[in-house]
Amino acid sequence: MEDAYRGIAWIYDRLFEKLNLGLRLAGLRAFRPARGMNILEVGCGTGAFLSQYQRYGCGLYGVDLSPSMLAQAHARLGAAGRLLQGDAAHLPYARQQFDLATAMLCLHEMSPAARSAVMAEMKRVLKPNGRILLIDFQPGPYQPLQGWIARALIFLIEFNAGGEHFKNYRQFMPAGGLPGLAAQQALVIEKQYLLAGGAFAVLLARPGPPG
Repeated sequence: MEDAYRGIAWIYDRLFEKLNLGLRLAGLRAFRPARGMNILEVGCGTGAFLSQYQRYGCGLYGVDLSPSMLAQAHARLGAAGRLLQGDAAHLPYARQQFDLATAMLCLHEMSPAARSAVMAEMKRVLKPNGRILLIDFQPGPYQPLQGWIARALIFLIEFNAGGEHFKNYRQFMPAGGLPGLAAQQALVIEKQYLLAGGAFAVLLARPGPPG
């Protein structure tokens, strides 16, 4: 499988680290971990989000399709990171293993079928009292002027990310973004933060009762 991030992994954090810092901090505010918790990040990329849980003494687990992004994550986390290359639609973990399963800025890249499969796997590996933390794009309403500018920048970045990537993004937004996905997956939203004038959402949720 082609590594879509091969040419950008080495510079990814330089481009997006500061832009994403506010999102990561909001995620940490939504779910403050306790020592010894197991944290799983789907689409862990360079490990920047996982690294903030390292100081809490958590078990750090990450899965990503990109070998080049995982190489950056290995360099960042060292032996503390238990990182695997693989498809998050088929997570190599037992049931009820994690206190928190999180996905940051990766669900919009997936096809609807893949997105549903990944969400099902995230729910499968959660402990009974576990939580799901999702950070991704929000399809408005946007606040002037910040939200409009953020929306335009996101569109340009996604447009230049490639045909399939852009196609999936274009499906994700009209479907309701993260709130739409949470409703589709029968998640009970416990906390929700909107950032950058409504362009991003941070959702902390738990699986609802079986339908």
